[in-house]
Amino acid sequence: MTSRERVLCALAHEEPDRVPVFFGTSGVTTMLVPAYDRLKAHLGLAGETISFWRAMQYAIIDEEVLQRFGSDGSMLVPGPAPARNGRELADDGFVDGWGISWRRTAGGFYYESFDPPLARVGIDDIDAYPWPDLAHPSRFVGLEEKARAIQAEGYAVVGLSGASPFETCGMLRGLENWMVDLAADPGFAIALLKRVNDLQLTALEALLREAGPLLDLVVISDDLASQSAPLISPTMYRELIKPFHAELIAAIRRGSQAKVFYHSCGNVRLLIEDLIEVGVDVLNPVQVSSAGLEDTGRLKQDFGRRISFCGAIDTQSVLPCGTPAEVRAEVRRRIADLAPGGGYLLAAVHCIQPDVPTENVIAMFEEAHAAGIYPISAVAAVRPQGNNVGRNINGKQA
Repeated sequence: MTSRERVLCALAHEEPDRVPVFFGTSGVTTMLVPAYDRLKAHLGLAGETISFWRAMQYAIIDEEVLQRFGSDGSMLVPGPAPARNGRELADDGFVDGWGISWRRTAGGFYYESFDPPLARVGIDDIDAYPWPDLAHPSRFVGLEEKARAIQAEGYAVVGLSGASPFETCGMLRGLENWMVDLAADPGFAIALLKRVNDLQLTALEALLREAGPLLDLVVISDDLASQSAPLISPTMYRELIKPFHAELIAAIRRGSQAKVFYHSCGNVRLLIEDLIEVGVDVLNPVQVSSAGLEDTGRLKQDFGRRISFCGAIDTQSVLPCGTPAEVRAEVRRRIADLAPGGGYLLAAVHCIQPDVPTENVIAMFEEAHAAGIYPISAVAAVRPQGNNVGRNINGKQA
């Protein structure tokens, strides 16, 4: 099987030759730049690492590394949007195209947002804001050719839409303000969501016009949950956020045959039925350190016939704190739980952080290929053992 055939087979809930691996196929399946630099040094690879989202430091994985670790997908990324807002700030800071300010703290890897630009506006101020031109034609030039090249190399083509209306509104307003808006001023919240969603929808439609027939998956994203529970109630999600997700997914259905890949960190278990109903095909990252998602066998049993899963290799305890043997056991456990009958793309839970030892990164991908051969029933569900597993990144028992 080619990588693309393998991915499409798994997403049709059939069993391919092996479990597909997603590495570097999006921001949520890649590595942070410092972690990737260390991996490249270990592999003896030179050259500057490029990130495609400065604030999050998501690394673009080199073709040689994609092949080395057997990734089955490759991402298609629109270019930057022209914007009146963008500028550099002192002390390693910048303002992005949305007008959101970012600054990297001393010793930090990510940038953190501050001084949200819409923190003090009312509903009448929304239209006057200098919004970015997300659908500008310059962003999409050449994407059809790039998609054809990815497909010719045998990869699944993964289109990054940039659509995340709930999360974008939170950054524009500030999270506390945004939570209050949703609860106390839903009229304002809906007006802001509509403005942001419309912008992101026009960009998504432009991507689909350029490369829609070539896309195998389209990524949309909104972090809806903390580690313990959803940030908002299921009722609030259904009334305020779900209709906008439905608009985005309807556009993907109109413009392509692509599967909808939806990313949300945290414990989204209470929302999975809604996500299935609205048309999500693949749920990522399956944050197994969160309450409600740790039992991936039960997750597969409850939802596995109606949705696929991407992720599930723990980045909170096992990858940073475990031994290579424990990492391999984690990989075998998640494959045994999630892969039977298809419907699983193996990946780390979100991007791989700089606290993950290089030998654990290598162990994860090596074991994915060794243990991911179908029939999965031959794979023993070995559960991690040892002192490191079950600790958080500070070394305390979870």
